Amino acid sequence: MRRHNQAQTLLQAAQESPTLSQLTVLMRESSQRLKALHVLIPPALRTAIQAGPIEGSDWCLLVSSNAAAAKLRQMVPALLAHLRNQGHEVQTIRLKVLSR
Repeated sequence: MRRHNQAQTLLQAAQESPTLSQLTVLMRESSQRLKALHVLIPPALRTAIQAGPIEGSDWCLLVSSNAAAAKLRQMVPALLAHLRNQGHEVQTIRLKVLSR
């Protein structure tokens, strides 16, 4: 049987591949977690934070500067409590400062 090469959207390819499908689920979950935290994060700090990878019960936030990471470190206990109250199974939040 001959297979015809047809263009696929990224979403279609992700849904057909088990690995990509799982990555898509994790990416969506990470974005939902960050969205849930917006009520706690000061507006000026929101642009400095990106949703990062989920590894089991650990979640990583990508931060644009050391100053933003320092402020977030102070907020981690409140962020964890809020996420758990929202039904997210997060035990630890890691912060990674993005290098330029």
